[in-house]
Amino acid sequence: MVYIDCMNNKFYTIKQLATLAGVSVRTLHYYDQIGLLRPDHLKKNRYRQYGEHDLLELQQIMFFRELDFPLEEIKEIIRSPDFDLISALLEQKKLILIKKKRFGELAKTIDLTINKINKEKNMQDKDLYEAFSEEEGQKYAAEAKERWGNAAAYKQSQERVKKMSKEDWQRISKENEELMSLLVANMDNGVGSQEVQELIARHYEGLRHFYEPTLKMYGGLGEMYVSDPRFTAYYEKYAKGLAIFMRDAIAIFCKRKNKTLI
Repeated sequence: MVYIDCMNNKFYTIKQLATLAGVSVRTLHYYDQIGLLRPDHLKKNRYRQYGEHDLLELQQIMFFRELDFPLEEIKEIIRSPDFDLISALLEQKKLILIKKKRFGELAKTIDLTINKINKEKNMQDKDLYEAFSEEEGQKYAAEAKERWGNAAAYKQSQERVKKMSKEDWQRISKENEELMSLLVANMDNGVGSQEVQELIARHYEGLRHFYEPTLKMYGGLGEMYVSDPRFTAYYEKYAKGLAIFMRDAIAIFCKRKNKTLI
């Protein structure tokens, strides 16, 4: 983890930091409990003392929360040895500007709708929903997942790919093409059919060529097949509707697997 060197030797109590950041003391206690934000120092009486690094780390947590990241993923990201604070801030700024543009369009739509209701200005019916276009939302989700999602898995994938030979790539590619052909051939059987679910199980296991998947990660990957245009285009080249079919089949696979683990 790379931080800028800006220590000022000033420390805050947990109550002082809560007031400064506008969060509750209970929240900071919880962050400490789950290992997300642990103070630089503990006094002899076990009172927490938060230093400059803690302030910057809390800001990172708050930025990621604003960008809708769950605490578990935030912890994974900021604890990564490759985490760089400046890079993170620049990426967060980029994502926030995407969100800002989207909210700006939504705000304009509210004004136009009020004018329509008050009969002050004519508004076409289709304009009532134009700002809710999924394009910007998909762009934001894709950017976030590409940069931060499943950081450990991404690193693991890079390491495994480096070790693959040309023959490995050819074998994996052939296996994938065969699997896609079988999935397309079985689309009429339905996403929950035994045939399709056995193929989805093969797809899940195939991810181990690159990283060790979890059911949570796999479910998120399925969602990206529809929310990320790049994934959608990849699957749609095999058959129209395959991206949505894969997402729904993966969701059923994860749901059934989770039940067997309970």
